[in-house]
Amino acid sequence: MNLPNALTLVRMFLVPLLVVVLLTEFEGRQILGVSKDVVGAAIFALASLTDWLDGYIARRRRQVTWFGQMLDPIADKLLTSAAFISLVQLDLAPAWMVALIIGREFAITALRSLAYAKGITIPASSLGKFKMASQVTAILLLILAGGPMPFLATPGYVVLWAVMVLAVVSAVDYYRRFQRMISAHVTDVNVARERRAG
Repeated sequence: MNLPNALTLVRMFLVPLLVVVLLTEFEGRQILGVSKDVVGAAIFALASLTDWLDGYIARRRRQVTWFGQMLDPIADKLLTSAAFISLVQLDLAPAWMVALIIGREFAITALRSLAYAKGITIPASSLGKFKMASQVTAILLLILAGGPMPFLATPGYVVLWAVMVLAVVSAVDYYRRFQRMISAHVTDVNVARERRAG
């Protein structure tokens, strides 16, 4: 178990803690004298930081592993899905927007799994990275808007709309890349068969 993979596991372990903090009714809405919304935002921010950190360390130390490549996107989707569903429960985000965003995540995961089964790896695109950054921003703004900073609700909804648009556009981009890579893979397999037959 290397450090990047350990950070990914830490992110997964922070998910239930985040949900408990966001959805539990604490007395006075405080935890040890701090607003539970601020604590929730801090947990989410820490978990999101591990997402950037594990990738950075893995590339810098050349510790990129198959386990890490498979686990990292799962950890990301668990974190953002749990946060979004909690926001719906708290009436801080529209259910239909969250359903669309989470549905996209599962569709892309299925697409990448199908590609992986055929020996093809679809790397994250720049659109996907922008989407993830906007998701983190929207979630942080909306969590804080539910507590001590209600004025953040409007910018939070604006960024949430951006997340939805990026989710759809990046999903189309993933699908197109998937089709191209599958077509190239099939061509390579056919060429190899012809060479063996010849």
